[in-house]
Amino acid sequence: MGRKIWKAGTFEYPLPVVMVSCGNMKNSNIITVAWTGIINTNPPLVYISIRPNRYSYNIIKENKEFVINLTTTKLAYATDWCGVKSGEKYDKFKEMNLHKEKAKFVKCPLIKESPVSIECKVKEIIKLGSHDMFIAEVKSIDADEKYIDEKGAFDISKCDLIAYANGGYYPLAKKIGKFGYSVQKKKKYKKNTSSKKEKNIKNV
Repeated sequence: MGRKIWKAGTFEYPLPVVMVSCGNMKNSNIITVAWTGIINTNPPLVYISIRPNRYSYNIIKENKEFVINLTTTKLAYATDWCGVKSGEKYDKFKEMNLHKEKAKFVKCPLIKESPVSIECKVKEIIKLGSHDMFIAEVKSIDADEKYIDEKGAFDISKCDLIAYANGGYYPLAKKIGKFGYSVQKKKKYKKNTSSKKEKNIKNV
């Protein structure tokens, strides 16, 4: 079979779906964003793209900061609700029974229920058309301790994160490999010769 050709559009899926908190501890809002990602390592830079008519747009533009909160299967309902309801009419933290936590480098609250919250300071706003891109530097990554093992490593597989694809939310499947596994050399295992040595000792 051949390929069906559609007109140009956005069809690069799956994408991370996140709840972006903004404002301050007293007056805050949550906007759900799927147009987000990493754009640089050093310095650590991320972006979110928001339509200018969204309620959170001016809050982030004026304060020049926001928090990216990763979402989970358990948070899927709240994630969707915060994306279709306006913060101008609703207190989303209260409506979705979410709790605020104080951040270290920004005034925006973290979402306590999120396994990972990323504190961001806006460096640049780029007007693109339907959306404006907020490029921001990561100031802190706040991870829930229950996902950190005894060696201090964060086990993201236990977070039950979700992704967004073509209008739907999907749980991330089990890990099928790791970065570089396709070129990783296979370990050579030494044969266990202890039994042979023991036999030789007994025969002496």
